[in-house]
Amino acid sequence: MGELSGKAAFITGAARGQGRAHAVKLASEGADIIALDLCDQIASVPYPLATPDDLAATVKLVEETGARIVAVEADVRDRDAVKAAVRRGTDALGERLDIVVANAGIAPMAAADAWRDVIDVNLTGVYHTIDVAMKPMIKYGNGGSIVLTSSVMGLVGVGTPIAGSVGYAAAKHGVVGLMRTYANLLAQFNIRVNSIHPAGVNTPMIDNDFTRSWLEGMAQQSEGGPDMGNALPVQTLEPEDIANAVLWLVSDAARYVTGVTLPVDAGYVNKR
Repeated sequence: MGELSGKAAFITGAARGQGRAHAVKLASEGADIIALDLCDQIASVPYPLATPDDLAATVKLVEETGARIVAVEADVRDRDAVKAAVRRGTDALGERLDIVVANAGIAPMAAADAWRDVIDVNLTGVYHTIDVAMKPMIKYGNGGSIVLTSSVMGLVGVGTPIAGSVGYAAAKHGVVGLMRTYANLLAQFNIRVNSIHPAGVNTPMIDNDFTRSWLEGMAQQSEGGPDMGNALPVQTLEPEDIANAVLWLVSDAARYVTGVTLPVDAGYVNKR
């Protein structure tokens, strides 16, 4: 029996990367999973996004833990689609929802629609996720925990003067505002809300030809480029490092932790 046995978790951006790591980690502790991912490309994003095959791989990994999973291809920008996914999942898993991890996110750069897309996915999508998921959490009356994936860029002012980069930082700062607001609003229902702030994580968002080339170009600039270094001697974290922190936040070990911005960043924020 894991420490999350009998609970159900809704995770967005679950097809790969951090979202997959969260799904597998929470499932390994006994939680059943509702996994949502777009599984399609957004034109302003210069690297490949997750595919239906990626989501199927997450399903397989979760099922191997012995947990149940309901996987849905849907867009967090579409509130009705998110609502339908939550309803489908809770109907299948026994009408309960205890954990929400609003993880879906993109990192566009200089494309014409980059600002709009990154705000729509990384901020409005998080709002949709909370707004939809909190209703069954309140209805079922079991309390619970909501974790919002922000970034170190939601705590410090780094970035480059292009639409996608500035929009990314703005969205991730906005996530903190959502977290603090909902932490107060939902406390009366014993629902905790926190945000998690990773530094660079070894996922397809970073591990792709475009982003590697862009980071190398920034490193070669004598001035004006962001300092991508962490304080601890590690270049990137692993998705499992973030999933371990999410597990703690959603567990009873953190039952009185709410309204917190938690960096998991190898000292990135403190270094600044």
